[in-house]
Amino acid sequence: MKHYQKAKFLLSVADLKQLPPDNGIEVAFVGRSNAGKSSVLNEVTHNKNLARVSKTPGRTQFLNFFVLDESRRLVDLPGYGFARVPEEVRARWVATLDGYFQTRESLKGLILVMDIRHPLQELDLNILDASSQAGLPTHVLLNKADKLGHNDLRKTEQSVKKGLEPYGDGVSYQIFSALKGTGVKELQAVLNSWFSL
Repeated sequence: MKHYQKAKFLLSVADLKQLPPDNGIEVAFVGRSNAGKSSVLNEVTHNKNLARVSKTPGRTQFLNFFVLDESRRLVDLPGYGFARVPEEVRARWVATLDGYFQTRESLKGLILVMDIRHPLQELDLNILDASSQAGLPTHVLLNKADKLGHNDLRKTEQSVKKGLEPYGDGVSYQIFSALKGTGVKELQAVLNSWFSL
């Protein structure tokens, strides 16, 4: 847990050529622009100012790198699918993410953040397909769990579990609420296993 509180901003890159040296271990956070990805990053690091939270979805248009120590990094990837951006910008994002998944040796896992009220949208499935093809383990965070009652929560969880079955052991999932801090310890346990902590 103390490792995550040490997270500090390293750099932002718009292009794969600008990536920091490909050594150590990285875990990347990705999700639709309105899924609360920045809030999740801030909650897991207990630093409300780490990732910029915006009322305008899709503000993260770069790969933002945060260091935990000399050999471990968290990466905030561009949000997708909601931002009002030109088609060529969107196409560039997709190509950049795909290239990053396929070629980055230090990338050990992906945290895919979804709004629990709208899980497994087409673009989420595209990311799952891309991470699966790249052999990347993926942990799905069903964020904003505070927005659903108990019964709806359970129903959604069952539906997501079924929807993720085709991806086999490469994909896990959990309930999460960045607002309430629900599921932070479980998420840190997943990160610990990938970071060898």
